[in-house]
Amino acid sequence: MRFFIYRIHTWLGLIMALPVLAWASSGLLYAWPEAVEGGKVERIDSSRVRVGAEDALKRANEFAGRELPATALTLLMREGRPVYQVVGGMGADSLLVDAETGAVIKTPPPGAATRYFRQAHFYFFAGRWQVPLLVLFSALACLSALSGLYLNLSWWRRKRRN
Repeated sequence: MRFFIYRIHTWLGLIMALPVLAWASSGLLYAWPEAVEGGKVERIDSSRVRVGAEDALKRANEFAGRELPATALTLLMREGRPVYQVVGGMGADSLLVDAETGAVIKTPPPGAATRYFRQAHFYFFAGRWQVPLLVLFSALACLSALSGLYLNLSWWRRKRRN
């Protein structure tokens, strides 16, 4: 029985190493503020904000030609300028509204480091399978931990008997 559990524990460890490595490496990448877009936080120069939040949403809707399903509106500094980021859904699609001029542009596509961070850290690659995949990996990690505990306890008991 112990040999079977040892084999399961070994395989679970190998299987779980890949998602844990991706998650850890993407988290490490996020620790460097300049590596991931949006990682650096700048103080907003409120004296330069000329467009209000309501007007920013209106301009974004006009740019899109329809009522957007906005889930977040964030005022932030981007490249030294105050802008509103109008986000829809999971944050994949967004528009930028310049808070000084009111000009609207599509958010430029993220760089390679940001794409890796989002895909590896939040499992965006999985689409609608994101939550089930995270639950599965969590369950496998728990099973690996429990099998490791069993093996350690059985080893400790055997050692204590001898």
